[in-house]
Amino acid sequence: MRLTTPPWLFWSCILTITTTVSATLGAMVAVLAPEPPVYLSFPQQPQGFSLFEFWQSRFQFRLTRPVNLLILGIDGELAPSAIAKDPFSGRSDTILLLRLDPNSDSVNILSIPRDTQALVPELGWVKMSQVNALGGADLSLQVMSQTFNQLPIERYIRISTGAFRELVDLVDGVEVFVERPMSYVDYTQNLTINLSPGWQTLNGQQAEEFVRFRSDEFGDIGRVQRQQLLIKALRHRFSNPTVLPRLPKILQVMQKYVDTNLSSDELLALMSFGLKTPPEGFKMVMLPGRYSDRLEYPTSYWLVEAADRDRILRDYFQRHWMTTQWGDPKNPTGQRDLTGLKIAIDNATGSPTASEQLATYLEEQGYQDLYFVRDSYANRNLPRLHQTQIIVQKGDIKSAQHLQSVLGIGRIEATSTGDIDSDLTLRIGADWLTVVSQNRR
Repeated sequence: MRLTTPPWLFWSCILTITTTVSATLGAMVAVLAPEPPVYLSFPQQPQGFSLFEFWQSRFQFRLTRPVNLLILGIDGELAPSAIAKDPFSGRSDTILLLRLDPNSDSVNILSIPRDTQALVPELGWVKMSQVNALGGADLSLQVMSQTFNQLPIERYIRISTGAFRELVDLVDGVEVFVERPMSYVDYTQNLTINLSPGWQTLNGQQAEEFVRFRSDEFGDIGRVQRQQLLIKALRHRFSNPTVLPRLPKILQVMQKYVDTNLSSDELLALMSFGLKTPPEGFKMVMLPGRYSDRLEYPTSYWLVEAADRDRILRDYFQRHWMTTQWGDPKNPTGQRDLTGLKIAIDNATGSPTASEQLATYLEEQGYQDLYFVRDSYANRNLPRLHQTQIIVQKGDIKSAQHLQSVLGIGRIEATSTGDIDSDLTLRIGADWLTVVSQNRR
C-alpha cells in the first residue's frame, strides 16, 4: 500500500500535536483507549489511497460551530516526585488562544505574552502567566474571557512543558535559524541555554532552550516570536513522509502530558476539522502592546491598548465592536490611516539598492512611517527570497492586504515573526526587482 502525503498532514499535526493541538491528539488517545491498534496499523487499500481518506472515514464527527480554545503550556514536568501533586498547577509558560471556525475553514492562533496584565477578582493586577497557578483552568478561562471583552471561551487544554521536548525528539529534531548567540543561565528554573548562531537542527532540549530564551532586549516578546518560528519548523518537519510511521508512538507518548475538558466527541470533531483545514486557513498573531514603565506599575506588565485588542477580536475572533475605528460605520473596511502605519523594510534580494527604491515608491503612495531593519535579512546570511513577504506583525490583516494591492506583488505571512516594532514587516524578494526592471523599460 502506498500512502500519499497530502498538505493537510502537517497542518493537522500542527493543529493536533504542537503547542496548539498536540494536546488534543494526546488526549484523544487517552479518551479512545483501549483502541490504540487503530493508529498502529492501516487496512489494505487500493494504490494511491491517502491517509486523509482513511482517517476521514474513521472519524465521522464534525465541527459544527466556531470554538474558542485556550491552550496553556505549564512551566513544569511530570516526574516521580510530582505524582502526589497536580502536575498542571504551575504557571503558564506558553499562552495561546485559538479560534477554530468551520464557517471559514480557518484556525487562528493568538500568542499572548506571559507578562500580559490581567485582573484577578479579589487579588487585583497580576501577570497572565500567574493565573493558572492561582486558580487553575477555571480561573484561567474566566480571566481570559474578561481580558478579551467577555469573549466566550469554554474549552481548554493544559500541556506539561516536557511534551514539547519529547515531541521534537520523536521527529528527530527541527531546523531553525538561530539569529544571534544565545547564552543564559536561570538558576531558579535550573535552565542553561547555550546556542550558537546559524542554521541548526535542534533536539528537544535545545528547542526548549531556544523558545524559552529571554536574555536579550526583546525579553518575553522575542520568546513569543520564537514560539511561532518553532511552530513553522514543526509544520515543515511533519510534511516529511518519514514522520508518518511515528504518529502512533507520538500519540501514545503525548497523552501523559495533557489535561483538558474537551469531551471525546469534541476531540474527534477537532481532529476531523484539523484534517481538512487548508494551509491558507492557518494564521498566527501575537497580542500587540507595550511594556509598562515604573511610573505606571511597580511590576513590568505587557499592556494592551483597547483599539489593538478590539481589532484582533474583530479580525481573528469575529467579534465586532463599535467603540473603535475598526467597527466605525464611517470606516466599514477598517482601513488604517497610511501615515500611522509603521512599516519595517528588510532587504532579502541581494541588491543593495532595493530597500531605498521600495521606500521611495511607498512614500509616493502615501506611506510615511518607514524604516530599514537594523539586523537585516542579508546580514544573517539567509537564502535570498524569490517572493516578497508581507509579515503581519501586529495582526493587521486589512492593512497588509492594502499594501499587497499597492505593490502588486508579495505573499502575506500571517505570523508575528517580523520586526518587533513594526505594524508590518516587508521582506523584499526578487519579484520586486522584476517590477523595478519592468518600470525602467
